[in-house]
Amino acid sequence: MKLLVVEDDHEIQDSILAYLKPEGYTCEQAFNFKEGLNKVDFFNYDCVLIDINLPDGTGVDLIKALKRMKKQCGIIVITARDAINDRVKALEFGADDYLVKPFNLAELNARIKSLIRRINFNGESQIVAGDVTIFPENFKVTVKGKPLDLTKKEFELLLFFASNSGRVIAKESLASQLWGENMDFSYSFDFVYAQIKNLRKKLRDKGAKDYFQTIYGVGYKFEAE
Repeated sequence: MKLLVVEDDHEIQDSILAYLKPEGYTCEQAFNFKEGLNKVDFFNYDCVLIDINLPDGTGVDLIKALKRMKKQCGIIVITARDAINDRVKALEFGADDYLVKPFNLAELNARIKSLIRRINFNGESQIVAGDVTIFPENFKVTVKGKPLDLTKKEFELLLFFASNSGRVIAKESLASQLWGENMDFSYSFDFVYAQIKNLRKKLRDKGAKDYFQTIYGVGYKFEAE
């Protein structure tokens, strides 16, 4: 699951990322409005954490931009502003949740998980794709009820495909999902191909059908029964 944290306070940024990265998230940073706008325009995220007060703009304007772009991501506002009108304004323009600083990082993590589950998985705690069951919050996968051992990247890849079942996913989107802003396309494409090959083999070895379709020149499609 891929997150963007838009926050100008470096200490708060560092504390959020230090807590969330070990939880299995791919985290990216932006320290002002312009940087945040550029990243949401170029990349897709499962959830964006946005501070209201930014050096060159407001978090509300970034929320408006996300809605204009029709980005299907969760939005959580994190701010020192505790006035009710600030909360109402952020929520009216499309924020999904609101946390006032200082906040507990465990609570932030719980709210992110709940929001992603509601948006991507219809509120379910598990995703069933044919013979495969994915438990996003526990980073576990079973095939026909038996556990399947995956690397972190293989798990992220399977979760991304299952969350977009039936859609053709371009190889650029896959590389972005796995590597984010630090991707090297020439290397990332080879890495994605290798990850998909390994993932398909592990699933077949456990008795699952091959749900992956190669769309030549474009990418892949995952379609479970």
